Amino acid sequence: MANPKRKHTRSRRDTRRSQWKISFETLSKCSNCGALKIPHHVCPSCGFYNEKLITAPKQEKTKEEEKRS
Repeated sequence: MANPKRKHTRSRRDTRRSQWKISFETLSKCSNCGALKIPHHVCPSCGFYNEKLITAPKQEKTKEEEKRS
């Protein structure tokens, strides 16, 4: 089994370990509806991106529509 030739410094060790931190997703406000969304993505609540309608917003099914399906 291979063994290290030299001891790694604390700085090198800690630099490697620094990548394991938890990062929270940044959110921005939608310019159309003001809801929080991921930057550079279509707004899930209104379907706008860059002040243009890209997709129609998803509408929740009513109980009657669920019974028919």
